[in-house]
Amino acid sequence: MKIVGLLLAGGQSRRMGGDDKALRLLGDVTLLDRVIERLRPQVYGLVLNANGDPARFARFALPVVPDSIPGFAGPLAGVLAGLDWAASERPDCSYVVSVATDAPFLPADLVAQLAEGRREAGAELACAASGGRTHPVFGLWPVRLREDLRRALVDQEIRKVDLFTARYRLATVSFPDAPVDPFFNANRPEDFEAAAALLAALDA
Repeated sequence: MKIVGLLLAGGQSRRMGGDDKALRLLGDVTLLDRVIERLRPQVYGLVLNANGDPARFARFALPVVPDSIPGFAGPLAGVLAGLDWAASERPDCSYVVSVATDAPFLPADLVAQLAEGRREAGAELACAASGGRTHPVFGLWPVRLREDLRRALVDQEIRKVDLFTARYRLATVSFPDAPVDPFFNANRPEDFEAAAALLAALDA
């Protein structure tokens, strides 16, 4: 099964003062570099969802797609942008896996585990979980659902990922949260300090 990797960086990063979280350094490497390094080997191609001037991501040499839904409609709008891109540019890939770009410890087997969990459950979608919490932004999406998602966003103003995925058979795939939660996300400046300490401990 061929899968496109979708890097979600379309938010406003309010808790970081409006700066691009994905471009902030963790150690001497940006968050986005770390996420790309972990996701790229798992997929057949990468696309970055981001709003504003795409030139700030030029050095990554990735296609950049903005939300087609106005007003910063949240991660579902980013997922739709990724599904639309895959349908147009990678018709050989029938699924898209979405990840947040503020998760530097992303599982190296995320895509394989989500795909297997979806298959075993006979589900249409899959999302990740760890430590008793679900992480719906880390999900496996069939491209064929893009028009359903567009209607949910435009006509029904659905914004929460869970409200949309609840309409379908969803497999929830649990990942171990030790020695570090792979879905730790760096939302605030203090989270970067915690992530740096975790990286140092893992490298020790």
